[in-house]
Amino acid sequence: MSYVEVPGAKVPIRMWADPASVEGGAMQQLQNVATLPWIKGLAVMPDVHYGKGATVGSVIAMQGAVCPAAVGVDIGCGMSAVKTSLTANDLPGDLSRLRSKIEQAIPVGRGLHREAVDPKRLYQFPTAGWEDFWSRFDGVADAVKFRRERAGQQMGTLGSGNHFVEFCIDSSGAVWLMLHSGSRNIGKELAEYHIGEAQKLPHNQGLVDRDLAVFVADTPQMAAYRHDLFWAQEYAKYNRAIMMALYQEVVRREFRKARVTFDPVISCHHNYVAEERYEGMDLLVTRKGAIRAGSGDFGIIPGSMGTGSYIVKGLGNAASFNSASHGAGRKMSRSAAKRRFSTRDLEEQTRGVECRKDSGVVDEIPGAYKPIEKVIEQQRDLVEVVAKLKQVICVKG
Repeated sequence: MSYVEVPGAKVPIRMWADPASVEGGAMQQLQNVATLPWIKGLAVMPDVHYGKGATVGSVIAMQGAVCPAAVGVDIGCGMSAVKTSLTANDLPGDLSRLRSKIEQAIPVGRGLHREAVDPKRLYQFPTAGWEDFWSRFDGVADAVKFRRERAGQQMGTLGSGNHFVEFCIDSSGAVWLMLHSGSRNIGKELAEYHIGEAQKLPHNQGLVDRDLAVFVADTPQMAAYRHDLFWAQEYAKYNRAIMMALYQEVVRREFRKARVTFDPVISCHHNYVAEERYEGMDLLVTRKGAIRAGSGDFGIIPGSMGTGSYIVKGLGNAASFNSASHGAGRKMSRSAAKRRFSTRDLEEQTRGVECRKDSGVVDEIPGAYKPIEKVIEQQRDLVEVVAKLKQVICVKG
């Protein structure tokens, strides 16, 4: 579908979702964002749903300003995927051992590495810039500097919520490795600190929603936020890269006889800020639950833990600020999912997938998410499908 335009106070709201299907709270958030004095454009993805301040599934383009709550508290959260030389025929009938080995290699939930992972010991890991990255931690907000050791130990860990590691098969029978995570606790700490700082600033008093507080260009607060934001985005990228390297080590060991090889890794943020130029303007584009889908850009759009995911290539649609959805999107809250579904429902909806099927992950049940096929169909003018993947293992935090 092409977008539907809904009137907004300062800019029209371009929607790749059916406005009638968007929950009232989310629609109000979109209208609130459209009132911001600095806004130059607002695009809404088909997986849109209610968030904090700004909806998940929105792309906000502003000039000379950025809203930290419109990035989200998991700065740099995103996806990585890689195609392997394995095929479905190489897999054993029982995948529980492989799932266990993945969980041993990659700490999940609140788990962390006993010692920080040394990337130099990882197979073909690109270490250029690693030392410079950590040296820039000295410039982050004083409020989080005491987290330095923990940030090191959490590098290469999954976290919880909707983060996952999956072992997938595409429609041709090829095996893919895929994972979803972000900047862990250090990103959350930085985000919450800067959201609080923005809310204190005089120019943000009187906004329709205090969670839409912004930093403006050429101020010390903006400079501090930009430093910490881009550092956290880089942390998230390294976090996924280290997890993927650990994951590849597991697969090489478990399928030693197959001598597994890997294609280049596809990686994309979906909670982040980028400096981009549109219609002659230099803009700060915030994607909260959206990926970049410039012409030829590879992206990953996951469904849920029982439905599958898509590898896509961007079509470069400037109307969406070269963006596409980041996933299927929730159709009900975590608490609503726990009230609605049981572990028996979870077992049924994840039949054929080696994964947790206990009460701790009922809130991630496929029935809590929008149908991924419909979400893909609604953005045919934003991306083309390269591959459809179906998970056979799903590791959750």
